[in-house]
Amino acid sequence: MTRLHDDVRLAGAYQAGNGMPESSLRAWAGLIASFAPRPAPAVLEIGAGTGMFCAALARWQRAAPVLGVDPSVPMLEQARRHNAHPGVHYVVGSAEAVPTRAQSFDLALLSRVVHHLPDRPSCARELARVLRPGGVAVIRTTFRERLDALVYDYWPRLRAVDEQRFPGREEVLADFTRAGFAVREVTSFAQPVTPGLRAYHERMSTRPQSKFGCLTTEEFENGLRRLAGDAASEPAAAPWPVPERYDLAVLALD
Repeated sequence: MTRLHDDVRLAGAYQAGNGMPESSLRAWAGLIASFAPRPAPAVLEIGAGTGMFCAALARWQRAAPVLGVDPSVPMLEQARRHNAHPGVHYVVGSAEAVPTRAQSFDLALLSRVVHHLPDRPSCARELARVLRPGGVAVIRTTFRERLDALVYDYWPRLRAVDEQRFPGREEVLADFTRAGFAVREVTSFAQPVTPGLRAYHERMSTRPQSKFGCLTTEEFENGLRRLAGDAASEPAAAPWPVPERYDLAVLALD
């Protein structure tokens, strides 16, 4: 597998291929910020990617400051291009060595990144270092036991791939509780990511997620063809919104 943080093509496709309608992004930002221990929290995002959540939290939830950390220079270039905000700063760094002083943040967000971490226990210990007393870590992911995204209907082998890549709920919670966190809540939340199947087809055609690299060209094209057929049958005047559900683990420092 290639070094994902050096993948310029993926970084270029990621913003358009993983965005969501403004109403959905605002709903997510509001939910994430609701777990912070105070209004206008100082926020750290690990694996910030192209900065979608960093900018949303600064813009709509008055988070300040917001630090977006990612090992990918190409991703952060896209973040500065698409999601610049005066309250947001993007830096190269890793989940195991965040380039900031101790007790700097109220809220840490890990969105769709926990399965990429090479050392979750080290990440948990690092978040315990950089969060203030009473600080909260929000993990937005899909636990192995609950893989239910629409993408698997068209590329079923991706489910098997993700069953190997994604950790289970108890694994993640155990890593963080050993680092001093207490489980506050585990829930899930769904919002539309595209207004219909046609838009979803357009999005998937760019292979906007790293897991598509596991498919052969034939597998990808076959799935895309099936998706195109379903999208063609969608009523133009009444498209079928495509939701995505994610699990949220909310953990607080004792």
